[in-house]
Amino acid sequence: MVERNGMSSFKLGKEPAMTEGLYSLLKRRGFFWPSYGIYGGVAGFYDLGPLGSLLCDNIETVWKNIFIVSEDYLLVDCPSIAPEIAFKSSGHLEKFSDHLTRCLNCSTAFRADHLLEGVVEIPDTLSRNELEGALRENDIECPVCGGKLGEVEEFNLMFRTTIGSGGEKTAYLRPETAQSIFMDFSLLYRTNRERMPFGVAQIGKGFRNEISPRQGILRLREFHMAEGEFFFDPAVHGFPPFERFKDTTVRAVPNNDPGSTVEVTLGKAVENGMICSEVLAHHMGITMSFALKIGIPKDRMRFRQHLASEMAHYARDCWDLEVELSSGWIEVVGIADRSAYDLNQHSKGSGEELAARRKLPEPVCQRSTQIEVDLKVLGPIFRGKTARIVKALGELDISHVKRYKEKGEPLMVELPGEGTNEVPIDAVNLVEIEERTSHEKFIPHVVEPSFGIDRLMVAVLEHAYTEMESSPLREKEEGEVGPYRVLRLDPKISPIKCGVFPLVNKDGLSDIARRIVQDLKRFGLTTYYDHSGSIGRRYARMDEIGTPFSITVDHKSIEDDSVTIRFRDTAEQIRLPVRDVPTKVLNMINGT
Repeated sequence: MVERNGMSSFKLGKEPAMTEGLYSLLKRRGFFWPSYGIYGGVAGFYDLGPLGSLLCDNIETVWKNIFIVSEDYLLVDCPSIAPEIAFKSSGHLEKFSDHLTRCLNCSTAFRADHLLEGVVEIPDTLSRNELEGALRENDIECPVCGGKLGEVEEFNLMFRTTIGSGGEKTAYLRPETAQSIFMDFSLLYRTNRERMPFGVAQIGKGFRNEISPRQGILRLREFHMAEGEFFFDPAVHGFPPFERFKDTTVRAVPNNDPGSTVEVTLGKAVENGMICSEVLAHHMGITMSFALKIGIPKDRMRFRQHLASEMAHYARDCWDLEVELSSGWIEVVGIADRSAYDLNQHSKGSGEELAARRKLPEPVCQRSTQIEVDLKVLGPIFRGKTARIVKALGELDISHVKRYKEKGEPLMVELPGEGTNEVPIDAVNLVEIEERTSHEKFIPHVVEPSFGIDRLMVAVLEHAYTEMESSPLREKEEGEVGPYRVLRLDPKISPIKCGVFPLVNKDGLSDIARRIVQDLKRFGLTTYYDHSGSIGRRYARMDEIGTPFSITVDHKSIEDDSVTIRFRDTAEQIRLPVRDVPTKVLNMINGT
């Protein structure tokens, strides 16, 4: 028997760059396919079929077990649409963009940096002017028609929409799940009883209007994300949970030498300054643990540090977990230190304080100046909007109020949607207060592990896919063409856990098989019952979709109530009592 891992890349029109045999199998067996196919399809959108949906859900379940159960993250579920002001504050309106160039002949749009891959080094770090210069200097033409390319321009990747029947409020589909968590920080902090540090997790859809998504489900316009935001006090040195991972060895590509790969423990990488903090390194350890659990080989993984020129606008440090696939090294997870950027931005944009409190070693006396208002004066003037005026006054800068007090001029206070309001300066006073406190406020820092579930699916499928030139099962079947294909998926994420087959569809064997199916379902195990075709053909179907265990009911089962379990990866078979089947299967799935 000869095996080969089909890693030769292929491209067919707009189909994904993956092995031809694997893509054919996944489409035929119902893992995924291009969306809206009867209308010609739309680039950047894929449907997950019955098996793909189960695979996606199982990967997310493993993720939840790590982050929600083991790491005690809080789980939230927030809307996919947010008002424009949220993305204005976060910086996405200004900075969340790629560089676009369009063919002047056929009007096809391209990402400018993609056209320079293999021509210049790390093209996605170049500025707009540098990209335009490189395209001209290297005589890059339109890959579709050979026409001349136009100027390079910024293209914002967010999908724009409106809220309300009259479209009165501009909004955007979220390009990441993070921003709702930052905006909810105060609520989450109180929910966690004001304890630090703590993490918040969210699984959902992200939306990015990619310029030219031509890599199948590796680059989508609507995609599955699993993200965590871990809030911590930057003044606290050391992170005790990191003890679990400090001796974990990783392959790393540091940004001070992007052409080399080093093997280093996470602890040593923090010690020598390669990784900026123990909190970030801890989440790199969690990420590797997760990747191993879902079946990605360690020798096909590496962490690559972002160059300073490619760092996101919010990031202090960022490492990508990359997996080697048939199309090269592909980013599947990004772990970023976002510092206090997001909380600060939303604090400024909303006027709401997004801060935590830390206990001081000794209580201290603090003097502060506060704004005090005379409601007897303001009430008759502003009536129903007095409360909003008082709130707006409380958010003014003390020095600003002081200047107007000195000049004796009225304060001009703006209420959103209600215009500017003139407040008599005599109704506003500055009061010096002194209070004893044992706490001080601070803005937490954030480390964010962001997982692309669709890309992880491609990674586990490619590394699980094996072709065999011959097979004992194949040799028994007539008329079969091509290699024997097996998806060696980890049992934890396999869409179907067990195939259940009566050897023949008579003599009461099917009744026993259906009883086993019901027993397995009561244990929460997905099953596939099949009584058609030879037993070899039925095993082959299960091997193709990654089912780890096949249970066969034969005539001996009538005599002693036992069945045969076949293991996908070894073709080994064992006999055991029917009553033991569910617990045996569960133990094997859990590795026990």
